[in-house]
Amino acid sequence: MAYYFIFPEKDSTIYSHPNRDTINTGHDEILELVKEKLSFQSKFYPSRILLQFSDDNIKEAIDKTGGITYSTNLQLFSTEHKNLAINQGIEVFPLAKVWEEGTGRYSNNPTSSNGCSWLFKDGSIRANRWATGSFNDGSTGSISPSSGITPGGGEWYTGSGFIASQSFSNADILDLDVDVTSIINKFSASFTDSSIYPTGIPNNGFIIKYPQTAEEFTSGSYGDLKYFSSDTHTIYPPKLAFKWDDSTINITTVNGEIFRSTAILPNEGLNVSLYNSKKEYNINEVATFRLHIREKYPTRQFTTSSNYLEPGYFKTTSYYSIRDAHTEEIIIPFDDNYTKLSADSEGMFFKLYMNGLQPERHYRILLKSTNDFGTTIFDDNYHFKVVR
Repeated sequence: MAYYFIFPEKDSTIYSHPNRDTINTGHDEILELVKEKLSFQSKFYPSRILLQFSDDNIKEAIDKTGGITYSTNLQLFSTEHKNLAINQGIEVFPLAKVWEEGTGRYSNNPTSSNGCSWLFKDGSIRANRWATGSFNDGSTGSISPSSGITPGGGEWYTGSGFIASQSFSNADILDLDVDVTSIINKFSASFTDSSIYPTGIPNNGFIIKYPQTAEEFTSGSYGDLKYFSSDTHTIYPPKLAFKWDDSTINITTVNGEIFRSTAILPNEGLNVSLYNSKKEYNINEVATFRLHIREKYPTRQFTTSSNYLEPGYFKTTSYYSIRDAHTEEIIIPFDDNYTKLSADSEGMFFKLYMNGLQPERHYRILLKSTNDFGTTIFDDNYHFKVVR
C-alpha cells in the first residue's frame, strides 16, 4: 500500500489564559486552537496544541517505503467549531524540548497540573518552565511580552525546513492536513546518531499554533478550532500519513499502457470484482487485493479455454480508494501519485497495511479508471472488516 498511518503517543492543549496557564489537559478527548477572553478584560488569550509520534513508529513507516521517496502529512480531524473568522491560518513546528503529556482534563475540578501547560514542560510540581528568552541556536518560542500575555507556551525549531502551514476559509473542510515531510526528514536524519544529531533534530513532536500576528492580536478572537485527540472514542484520532508510490507493472507495456490481447475498453463494458479476498483481516496483516476484470459481453472466439480465465486489465493508470463503510469518511482518497493499481501476470492488485486502519470497523473499496471514454468509479460493495 502507498498509504501508511501512525498515531500519536501523546498530545495536549496548552492555554495562555491566566486562569488556565498551569492546567494540564493531556487526557482530553479534544484538542483546540482558541483565543479565550478574560471575563473582566477585552483581551483574548491563545492556546496551542502539542503532539508527538514515537521514533519507533516513524522509523517503521519509513522502512516500509523501501527507500522510495515519500511524503508525510499531519492530519487532525475537526469536530465542533465556533465563531470562526472568514480566513484561518495554522502553523506547525517541531518542538525543541521534551515535554510530558500528563493526565489532566480541562473540566477537572480541582484542576490537574501533572504535565505540560503554558508555563511548564512537565507540570507545576517539577516546575521546569518553557524558556521565554535566550533560546538555543535555531530555536525560538514564547510570545511577545508587549502583547500582555504571560510568556511561555513551548519552544520550537525555526528556519528553512522547520515550518509547515495551512490556510483555509471558514467555508472549507476544516480538517487539518499539513505536509510535514521536511520536518519528518529532520527527525529521521537524527535517528542515525541520537546523541549528536549532526544533520537532524531530536523528535520531540509538533506544536500547532496560530501565526504570531494572530496570536498577538489580543483585541479579537479567530473562533474556536476543535479537533479530536488521541483519547477520542471515535474513529478520528490524529495521525501521520506516509505516502509513496509502490505501484509496479510487471507485464508487457507499449507506450506506458498495459498491453495484452485481452486488454479491454471501454470501462462501461466491464465486470470488475475482487477474488481471493477475505471478509475479515487481522490488524497485523498486510493484505493483497486482486482484481478480476472481464468484458460483460466478450467477442465470440473459438478457443480451448474460457476467456474468463485470462487476466484482464485496465489499459490506463487506475486507482483505489478506501472509505469507512458506516460513516463514508474517506480514509484513503483516489490519489494520482500514491494509490495506483499494480499489475502482474495474474492481473491487477494493490496492497493494504491493516495496522494503519482502526480495528473493529468495516471498510469499503472503490476503484477508478479513466480512459478516452471518460472516468468510471467501480463500487460494487467491496467490503472488509479489520479485527484485533
